[in-house]
Amino acid sequence: MILRNIEEKDFYEIIPVINDWWGGRQMADMLPKLFFIHFQSTSFLMEENGSAVGFLIGFRSQSIVGEAYIHFVGVHPEYRTSGIARRLYETFFAAVKEKGCHTVRCVTSPVNRTSIQFHRKMGFEIEQGAKEIDGIAVTPNYDGNGNDRVLFVKRL
Repeated sequence: MILRNIEEKDFYEIIPVINDWWGGRQMADMLPKLFFIHFQSTSFLMEENGSAVGFLIGFRSQSIVGEAYIHFVGVHPEYRTSGIARRLYETFFAAVKEKGCHTVRCVTSPVNRTSIQFHRKMGFEIEQGAKEIDGIAVTPNYDGNGNDRVLFVKRL
C-alpha cells in the first residue's frame, strides 16, 4: 500500500464512492473539492493497486494557533480493521506537529459508535457536552438544529 498526500485529482475517485463507504448515508456533500485543493500538505490518501482504500482530510486551524482539525476520514469497507485509519491519523499527527500544532480536534455523530470507539483508542478525549446520549457527552445542535455531535480533543 502507498500512503501519500492528497491531490486535487483524488476528489474524482473519492466522491463517487463515499456514500457507499458509509452504507448509503449522504456524506459527499460534506467534502467539497476545496479540501482536495487547499489542504494537501495535511491530508492523505492510502491506495492499493492504484485505487483509494482510505483517506484523511485535515488542516491546521486558521483561527487557533497550535491546533489542527480532522475534517473527514474514510476507509473502504473491505479494508476496515486493517490499520489504515490508524496509519492515516498517525501521519496527520506527525505532519501537524511538525507545523507547530499541539492539539487535534475532530467530531463525530453520537450514533457512530465505531468512530467513538476508534477515537478513544487513538487517545482522543471526549469534550464535555451539554447533554448525554447513552453515557456519551454530546454537544447539541453543533452542526445545526438536531445535528448533535461528539467533540474530541487530543494533545500531541
